[in-house]
Amino acid sequence: MKQVSKILLPISGLRNIEAAFVLGANFARRFQAHLAVLHVRSDGRDIAPLAGEGLTGGMVEELIASAEREGNRLSREIQQAFESFGARTPDIEVVPPRIPFPQGRPSMSFNMFQGPEHEIVPWHARLSDFTLVPHPDTGDDVSSSEALHAVLFDSGRPAVIAPREPLRHMVKRVCIGWNGTAEAASALRGVLAWASTAERVRVLHCNDYQRRGPDAREVVDYLSMHGIAADRVEFSAIDRDIGRGLLAACQDFGADMLAMGAYSHSRLRQLILGGVTRHILENSTLPVLMSR
Repeated sequence: MKQVSKILLPISGLRNIEAAFVLGANFARRFQAHLAVLHVRSDGRDIAPLAGEGLTGGMVEELIASAEREGNRLSREIQQAFESFGARTPDIEVVPPRIPFPQGRPSMSFNMFQGPEHEIVPWHARLSDFTLVPHPDTGDDVSSSEALHAVLFDSGRPAVIAPREPLRHMVKRVCIGWNGTAEAASALRGVLAWASTAERVRVLHCNDYQRRGPDAREVVDYLSMHGIAADRVEFSAIDRDIGRGLLAACQDFGADMLAMGAYSHSRLRQLILGGVTRHILENSTLPVLMSR
């Protein structure tokens, strides 16, 4: 059964855009799937309630006009970046952003909407097999993390976070970070599309990471029912940092993809105190499939 037919790639800024395009094309080829690139334009009028007291109507109008100009400029640059990538990727057909999409060969499209990103992105993600998100660096494009969190919390579909640097080869070695939670189980189901054709698959587990639920041995048994041979390896936290230990175990394996559950604790707690999800997001150099 074909497991991936449509990949959503929301683009909100220019940071790390090339790495996301390259990985999206990589996945489109792997699954003979359609890569739907989506840009959500901000609405300059959204800043009006944030303008604050003491501003005249004319000042607010100028702020809105300035935001509109900046939004238009960014949208043009993102579309130009897509068109440039499409011209450099002749093996993937660029098609209009509407069905029917080509079957049995990779394709990609560009679509643009205006409105609240946290509503539009998960709306489209719900009818995609997974959503590929550019690496959410802090800085100018902090809104890129809004797309990630919207997908994780409001789409019911897994997200794959692209690394900062382009991954130009096919995924061959898959690691699954397992801790027995419902979030980890969702990630396990999501990564089957890659694991089923990978050269090697490894389940990584750690006593300090494990929660109440099935253990790694049972995960290996489950994978075998899907015809996937996997081994299991216990890793250790490094300086009490489970995320750091997990990434070190991935590196030891030579992994080029990691799958794991996201935010087993609340997002607020992870942002304030840190956590495995946060460490992986900030430090991973691999594509990471996350689900919750």
